[in-house]
Amino acid sequence: MSTKKTGGLAGVNAGESAICTVGQGAGLNYRGYSIEDLAAHASFEEVAYLLQFGELPDRDQLAAYQRELVAARHLPEPLRAMLQEIPGDAQPMDVLRTGCSALGTMEPENRDHSDQDRVITRLLGVFPSMLLYWYHHHQHGAVMSTDSGETTIAGYFLEKLLGRPPSDEETACMQASLILYAEHEFNASTFACRICASTLSDTYSAITTGIGVLRGPLHGGANEEAMHLIESFSSTEEATRGVYERLEKKQLLMGFGHRVYGLDGDPRSPIIKEWSRRLGGETMTYAISETIENVMKQEKPQLPTNADFYSASAYHFLGIPTDFFTPIFVMSRTSGWAAHIKEQRANNKLIRPSSEYTGPEKRPFVPLDER
Repeated sequence: MSTKKTGGLAGVNAGESAICTVGQGAGLNYRGYSIEDLAAHASFEEVAYLLQFGELPDRDQLAAYQRELVAARHLPEPLRAMLQEIPGDAQPMDVLRTGCSALGTMEPENRDHSDQDRVITRLLGVFPSMLLYWYHHHQHGAVMSTDSGETTIAGYFLEKLLGRPPSDEETACMQASLILYAEHEFNASTFACRICASTLSDTYSAITTGIGVLRGPLHGGANEEAMHLIESFSSTEEATRGVYERLEKKQLLMGFGHRVYGLDGDPRSPIIKEWSRRLGGETMTYAISETIENVMKQEKPQLPTNADFYSASAYHFLGIPTDFFTPIFVMSRTSGWAAHIKEQRANNKLIRPSSEYTGPEKRPFVPLDER
């Protein structure tokens, strides 16, 4: 029996994957393509196709894929009715988790998973519709149509949220964000998806599992907490004092440090920071963000910003409600989760690790009257 302590399985190699590198001296790459190149030159649909099918699409393949994603936006009437019944004050992540599971009962996957790509494309297309249909029904008493001239998931989400066509810059920022969050190796939610898939369960169940794990604040929600921190200050001076006070109290500041990346930092962070600067660089919100980062650089240089810190202000500048930040993660990461589900199924073995027992030694049973 091993006596090695591995809190949270840190440092444990749990399997092989050809999908993504995280750190490992090679930065962040999706199927060999650097995150810098993908965020600068690709659309999210190209990246989702890459993750789902293994290669970047050509023009005809991309056009066909986009048509499938647009068609996948529609909400069947039973799902609309269910979304109307979910309370308006529900946690938005619960809306997506419940919607995903419900859709699996309405449009079930084949038992042999032969239509897994249909299900994957359906979920990528429908998640923005689920979230925003529920949102507009409860917040505005409106029935949202899924019809749109926007051909991208980024543009469609922003159009339906904001009630207007987004600018090219807004769409480009949203595209970059979706790409940055699309995949990240064996993180908690992805590994949970693989465990579920390893039982030969269906794609809906595996993705629902991923959403449930991402809902936990130790995995998802860091950008929401970062936004709450930023908004708690009204000036750069107040931010400086406030961060020092939190550090003195040994409070955790979300959006800093990463379990895998070292002192070189999260390669996604400078990309989304630049988008935050482009959208709101003249605002006090951006100035406060930089102030917080600068104090942390001075006091905790071992904890550089991660992707969540500046994605918070970038989303804020796009007009996205803070409690939608983690659901956006779902819209993006579904592409990575799906790639891992497919990879797990392609060479499947049930994932069933062992544990090191730390309980009492074997002992005799004591009858009830003698206890």
